[in-house]
Amino acid sequence: MKILLTHSPEARELYYGARALAGLREVGDVKLHEGATPLEGEALISAAADCDLIVSYRQSAGPATLFQRLPELVAFVRCAIDIRNIDVGAASKAGVLVTQASAGFVTAVAETVVGLMVDLSRGITRSTIDYRAGRVPPARMGRELKGSTIGVIGYGAIGKEVVRVAKALGMRVLIHDPYVKGIEQVSLDELFSQSDFVVPLAVATAETENLINEKTLKQMKRGAYLINVSRGNLVDEDALEAALKSGHLGGCAMDVGRAPDQMPSLRLASRPDVIATPHTAGLTQPAIEHQSLETVAQAGEIVKGRAPKGAVNAEHWKRRLGE
Repeated sequence: MKILLTHSPEARELYYGARALAGLREVGDVKLHEGATPLEGEALISAAADCDLIVSYRQSAGPATLFQRLPELVAFVRCAIDIRNIDVGAASKAGVLVTQASAGFVTAVAETVVGLMVDLSRGITRSTIDYRAGRVPPARMGRELKGSTIGVIGYGAIGKEVVRVAKALGMRVLIHDPYVKGIEQVSLDELFSQSDFVVPLAVATAETENLINEKTLKQMKRGAYLINVSRGNLVDEDALEAALKSGHLGGCAMDVGRAPDQMPSLRLASRPDVIATPHTAGLTQPAIEHQSLETVAQAGEIVKGRAPKGAVNAEHWKRRLGE
């Protein structure tokens, strides 16, 4: 089996790793992309022309044309959870298997949320910037996490871990997730109006597009903080910028946004009341290896003609090796 790994050399080092690459080479003949950016479009189709399997970085889309023009392609393996830029319907029509990785970054992202709460409430980044510029920052009253209220929107794996840690820190926790039953939760209106920290962790869908908007931001307590480590699609950035400019929000922390590759937008990230990181909340070695090694296991199953854990259209998989 010939396998194309779409990661650029930099992305390969950060988001795939030597252990996973060695494991993938044990499964098949691996073709590496040596360009400066991840493979996309015509370049991806050309590079994969003689390959049975594509192991894809999240920036390498899988449009319908790819599955139509690669008649020998057996599977498109995504080394991430997000498969929104893969046309699964077209892959299914062509008989190509599509897989995704499971969440290996729960601990990393939850720890990032805690770090961002501390930074926002104690002004760590703001003071550091002043000192580096040769200015003595003014003393400001901080907020302790213990006794503060955190509102978590979305009670999936990350939401559960954030809630667990927040409770251990002595925080009051409010949860909203209409798709989860059997837990104590509040309405969105109550969550926004009572929380000192609002943390949206909902899945990005048409329903959650701009979940954080002008109306909901106005519902938040004056001086409260917004922390987004989920998806940029959840936030109306114009409304967020207005809420920051007016002073209604005490600040915002963001690891995601509407810039390319879900990174924070520069116009927001450059504000003094915003703490921003470049979509790296889940970038730890255990988190990355969880997902990259999972693609190795998936490739190993595909070689044997079996649909692996993580397959999203196994019932439509018609193309098999040697067939």
